[in-house]
Amino acid sequence: MIEALKDDSIVHKVGGRFKFTALIQHRIRELMDGARPLVEREGRTDFEIAVQEICEEKTTFEMPEGVVVDR
Repeated sequence: MIEALKDDSIVHKVGGRFKFTALIQHRIRELMDGARPLVEREGRTDFEIAVQEICEEKTTFEMPEGVVVDR
């Protein structure tokens, strides 16, 4: 799983490092609050589960309606 973090393709797929980090943090919080993992736990930490879910495109990052991001 940590090998997946060495490749920047997953970071680019979700829209950059900030969005990738925010998505990981959001998903970890959901898992800590009792959400069911979307992949098999197999003894992995919440962090590892969140990254695996992102790599398998089982969770995505969506901006709430009305939020405008300046580039």
